[in-house]
Amino acid sequence: MEEKWVKNRKSLIPVKYHVLFWAGYFTFNVIRWGSYFSDYWYSLKSNLVEFPLHLILVYINIYFLIPKFILTKKYTTYITLFLGFLLVLYCVRTGLNYVLVTENIWPEAESQQKAFTFNHIIAVTLGEIYVVALATAIKLTVDWIYERKRNEDLQKIQLKTELNFLKSQIQPHFFFNTLNNLYALTLEKSDVAPEVVLKLSNIMHYVLYEVKEPLIGLLDSIKYIQNYLDLERLRYGDKIISTLEIIGEIEDVKVPPLLFLPFIENSFKHGVRNLEHSKVNITFENIDNKLLNFTVENTIDEQQNAINAGSPGIGNQNVRRRLELLFKNNFELKTYIVNGNYCVQLKMPI
Repeated sequence: MEEKWVKNRKSLIPVKYHVLFWAGYFTFNVIRWGSYFSDYWYSLKSNLVEFPLHLILVYINIYFLIPKFILTKKYTTYITLFLGFLLVLYCVRTGLNYVLVTENIWPEAESQQKAFTFNHIIAVTLGEIYVVALATAIKLTVDWIYERKRNEDLQKIQLKTELNFLKSQIQPHFFFNTLNNLYALTLEKSDVAPEVVLKLSNIMHYVLYEVKEPLIGLLDSIKYIQNYLDLERLRYGDKIISTLEIIGEIEDVKVPPLLFLPFIENSFKHGVRNLEHSKVNITFENIDNKLLNFTVENTIDEQQNAINAGSPGIGNQNVRRRLELLFKNNFELKTYIVNGNYCVQLKMPI
């Protein structure tokens, strides 16, 4: 796996871009020094000698010295080897220029200069360091861009995986509760059992085929909630009065799937189950096409007040985590008890 990763990193920049870069650099240097000396033939010959040496040092630095010593924090070894390579390159370059190009090994100097003098060594090594630094900076910039993109992709994958996991937690929990209700109705040989099966079938179709998308229409989500409310009415009969109110235009509003159900489930679990008569009121409000205000309010008895006020429930915690992943801090979720009713309010961006 490590070997494969190294190979992938080496191939980040396609070969054609290497060729284009060095061709441009070579052409620029030939024209630059040819213009400086008014001798393009000399510039071409000297660059033909020096150019391969640039390439060798650049690629040794990028693909050997930096990965082997800089990334492993062996800085002293890196500096020693780099200076050693510079010394070898200086000797080879100076010798080849003297033999193949000109005996005047430093024509740009104000006076005749000899090889292996301090000034000549400094001038040549600084020129090589410039080339190496330029090419290395480009390579490291490309690597940094690639790493940032790779980390962003990994974060997206991790986010998607966690969101899918959180959604998957909701579905089995809901179906388990509904099947238990259906089982109780069949034991009672209730006439509403077939209707429960039909409603459950509609919900299963929604869960299996529609919630795979990151966003779905709010209307579709409300239809799903309405089916759930119908199931609970079949279960509890006249014991419960539930309402669902829509304020504002919601036809074009998109929301994450299965986001509101845990709050509605809790309203039945903690409110309806323990009371002879209770209410569940659900509201969706579009505020200026900027915010969606969702509220669910249910009746609770006095014994449940302290429990519900202090414990939001696992389903609510699940939704809060999803909201944090989807919107970071750009949402508001609060629960409170007022006039014997337990209330959940969620404001989220549209």
